[in-house]
Amino acid sequence: MSGNTFGTLYCVTSFGESHGPAYGGVVDGCPPGMALSADDIQVELNRRKPGSSRHVTQRRESDTVEILSGVYEGRTTGTAIGFLVRNEDQRSKDYSAIAEKFRPGHADYTYWQKYGVRDPRGGGRASARETVVRVAAGAIARKWLRERYGVSIKGRLSALGNIAIPFKSWNDVDSNPFFAADAGIVPELEKFMDQLRESGDSCGARVNVVAQGVPVGWGEPVYGRLDADIAAAMMSINAVKGVEIGAGFAAIEQKGSEHGDEMTPQGFLSNNNGGILGGISSGQDVTVSIALKPTSSIRLPRRTIDIAGKATSIETTGRHDPCVGIRATPIAEAMLACVLMDHALRHRAQCGDVTPPTKPV
Repeated sequence: MSGNTFGTLYCVTSFGESHGPAYGGVVDGCPPGMALSADDIQVELNRRKPGSSRHVTQRRESDTVEILSGVYEGRTTGTAIGFLVRNEDQRSKDYSAIAEKFRPGHADYTYWQKYGVRDPRGGGRASARETVVRVAAGAIARKWLRERYGVSIKGRLSALGNIAIPFKSWNDVDSNPFFAADAGIVPELEKFMDQLRESGDSCGARVNVVAQGVPVGWGEPVYGRLDADIAAAMMSINAVKGVEIGAGFAAIEQKGSEHGDEMTPQGFLSNNNGGILGGISSGQDVTVSIALKPTSSIRLPRRTIDIAGKATSIETTGRHDPCVGIRATPIAEAMLACVLMDHALRHRAQCGDVTPPTKPV
């Protein structure tokens, strides 16, 4: 299987399956000299890990990271950073009843058709548990971005099913299991999820991510566009079916006089373009929104076929997130961090000695 590595200069490779012994990753391209410990990574893994509330999968994983290489005496060496996160709570028997059936909306069918073989335990390589590697790699990237450029990356759940979640304060995000920026709406979200879980169904979600402090100039104007790479990275996250940069699809109803971000010597007057113009960062906040589909593994009976192509039905038991979007915020933050660090290194390599002829607004 190819396609397990992303990035140009900041490259991330992942390996492992949901019910294998471990997930692991290799980060290649991190500059030397940055202080890095397992604790720097663990804080982000703890935000993503399962079993954190009754509203997500009850799989119990400590998600403890082990750094295997690339760090000496507490600092990065510039060589490949290898790390491992062991699986501790696999229950493969939960999947024995569906090993020869395809879950509607899941990758079971396409994996089987492409490779002629698949690991049915927890979805194997298609499991959202693979994102533990992305979050670890993102933790390294966001620390480097913060220390070198003052870039901060924040995310929040902005919609759960048909419930829009208003923005009140970033301080609320990490104080509730939904990553909601409004603590007051949490009881409503909990009631909705309790009813959803009892019904055996699932729902989708929307997550918004913003990177603040991104300098002007990152990205390429044609094939290496910053927004294109962000969109590709976000679409690579399990269950993501839509990506918006800035105003996104709302731009359809805007006029040019409204959508174009006017400039003054004091700065931009709006940010409909999401901090990216012509594929290059403008120095404004980079804003991204993603749509995640409902979880494919549900208890309700669904029509499908088996590996022989015969009609059958399927009900998925076991431990699953009724809404994968609830834990997606740290994942989206991590992918944005990885793309931004990749472009920061690429910009530094080609244009590091360029002095902008006009002072950034």
